[in-house]
Amino acid sequence: MRTEDVVASKIGHPPHTTTTAAATKSCASALSPGRYAGGGTGFIGTALTQLLKARGHEVMLVSRKPGPDRITWDELDTSGLPHCDAAVNLAGENILNPIRRWNESFQKEVLNSRLETTQILARAINKAPQPPQAWVLVTGVGAKEGETKKNIAWSRGRTGDSGQTSAVPLAAYYQPSLTAEYDEDSPGGDFDFFSNLVTKWEAAARLPGESTRQVVVRSGVVLGREGGAIRHMLLPFRLGLGGPIGPGHQFFPWIHIRDLAGILAHAVEASHVQGVLNGVAPASATTNAEFAKAFGAALGRPAFIPLPSMVVQAVFGRERAIMLLEGQKVVPRRTLATGYQYSFPELGAALKEVVA
Repeated sequence: MRTEDVVASKIGHPPHTTTTAAATKSCASALSPGRYAGGGTGFIGTALTQLLKARGHEVMLVSRKPGPDRITWDELDTSGLPHCDAAVNLAGENILNPIRRWNESFQKEVLNSRLETTQILARAINKAPQPPQAWVLVTGVGAKEGETKKNIAWSRGRTGDSGQTSAVPLAAYYQPSLTAEYDEDSPGGDFDFFSNLVTKWEAAARLPGESTRQVVVRSGVVLGREGGAIRHMLLPFRLGLGGPIGPGHQFFPWIHIRDLAGILAHAVEASHVQGVLNGVAPASATTNAEFAKAFGAALGRPAFIPLPSMVVQAVFGRERAIMLLEGQKVVPRRTLATGYQYSFPELGAALKEVVA
């Protein structure tokens, strides 16, 4: 079944943007498993929608079903990509779905859910008489919290999504390490199923030529009060039952939802931004145990009860459990160099805002 829900959007001249590109339209695409009908209510999608609309953008949803401000996949196939200035694609089947066994069939679903829509949109962009000026893909540095039932892609100003969110790892590009530090130029993508997945995913989005500016944002764990990791962690931590996962010394690359949306908007609007950006906060040395302690402190609760590694492995299997039990120290060197200014560079302030 094709995961679908793409968003196409229009961009007006944003009042605050530094981009010099003409902004008449933009398109966006969102990806989600076909059993959910899309709206504009997802976790990351809502944040990005609100930000882009505040900057003068509008969006059209590309979905299986016709409706106001939508086009269908069939229309996209037959009529091509509507004229737009930018396209953003977030997508993927929930890798850490605990009710799904990690077998060959599910691995194929995970792979196809990321590649198929990305390939369709890339082909549509490549064939467009007036291709968009920017094409942005969101993948992962490690276990990325994001949209679960439907992820989103866009190019003009609003998002399409299922409204149901979960802690959804996209996949890990950089190899887990307790000592290495990774920036956007660091090697990766060739050491396990997930890293190879990101490599194929990013390759599927690659366009020939230079007529469209291409950006890949590798996101960390997304923190926000409306969804993502916090949504699933809040109750046990409020009850004083929270704590680190496994040993706790693994790095925990994170980003506040407002900053992930900000980086995506920055990538869409700023004509000098291209290539890979790490979508993580500058406080990259945070470990899982430090995150748990800071989250407990923000709630005024203790956070010292660990989730044993053997339990994580029993639930998810050894290969998937790596995404929770191991981590990477990732720095957003190029993201900062492009001029993006973080709203929440430090973990304490980010968590206080989330739980306020």
